[in-house]
Amino acid sequence: MEYMDSLKNYEKVGVPKGAGTDSDDGFDLSRMRRLMVRLGNPQSHFKAVHIAGTKGKGSTAAFLSNILRAEGYSVGCYSSPHIQTIRERISLGNFGEPVSAKTLNSIFLQIKKTLDQAMEHENGRMSHFEVFTAIAFTLFARENVDIAVIEAGLGGARDATNIISSSELAASVITTIGEEHLAALGGSLESIAMAKSGIIKHGCPVVLGGPFLPHIECILRDKALSMSSPVVSASDAGNRSTIKGISMLNGRPCQSCDLVIQVERDFKLFLELLDVKLCMLGSHQLQNAATASCAALCLRNLGWRISDGSIRAGLEHTFLLGRSQFLVLREGRFVGVDVGFVEPLPSSISFSVSDSAPII
Repeated sequence: MEYMDSLKNYEKVGVPKGAGTDSDDGFDLSRMRRLMVRLGNPQSHFKAVHIAGTKGKGSTAAFLSNILRAEGYSVGCYSSPHIQTIRERISLGNFGEPVSAKTLNSIFLQIKKTLDQAMEHENGRMSHFEVFTAIAFTLFARENVDIAVIEAGLGGARDATNIISSSELAASVITTIGEEHLAALGGSLESIAMAKSGIIKHGCPVVLGGPFLPHIECILRDKALSMSSPVVSASDAGNRSTIKGISMLNGRPCQSCDLVIQVERDFKLFLELLDVKLCMLGSHQLQNAATASCAALCLRNLGWRISDGSIRAGLEHTFLLGRSQFLVLREGRFVGVDVGFVEPLPSSISFSVSDSAPII
């Protein structure tokens, strides 16, 4: 952590104007490519699903990772930011637990000399996110994962995770497009859509979460068309997802949902799951679950073994800190919290919840 804290961290200091655009102002992705060459291009040793979007990336990644784990695949998941420990950004194993401190420290020590050489060659310009992404990809290669679910950090086109080539990509996913990081991503919804569409690779299917404004969806579909990439929309009229009610499951509130997915365009996909118990609450999480399910169906269409039962199990076993989570304040009183990444706040700002706070 001392090493990581010595690196420039744009999550803390803020992202420069235009940094996420595919332009002269954008991040220098060639720096990341040079680092990965030094490490032996670990990203070429596993298949990946790449996820971008304004909201819902982390939840969609968690849903899809658990679906694949339920089927028995060895899965690596890389996401950001974290809540309690940086180890949350990398998950491995059957249950998707954060990587252990021992494993993380071991892989860091194995590649530290290479990182130091890269840092010297790049005149100290390697960022916190670039280095940690390299550590994650190297760990996934060393662990010989079957597939990795990778969440983009900012935008897509110039994000450090976007070193995945079409031969390494199983599918890409774009969850939503919204007005976040406007300055860093070009100043408009259209420029944000273009930046995030940068993860679409030639011939690889792309799943659109949505729903999107019509002209924004056109931008994404036009990019997919130019890359000969089939498109699956999780918000098409044929996809009907509903919340039926709320109950308790293993001490946690859950929502009972029906997921019916029927895709006719580009791919022919069908899924009907009734009475799915989601511990991730809210209609937005149901949409994320549908998006992850569409991604799983795309993989199945490509030859991956994924049963309907594994999709159900993966969705039902997914829970993330800070996403529609209920915290017990004292007996009979609890507060609901749901978080999202925002621009850095002044250090003088603080938040607290008093004993007299109402139930939210």
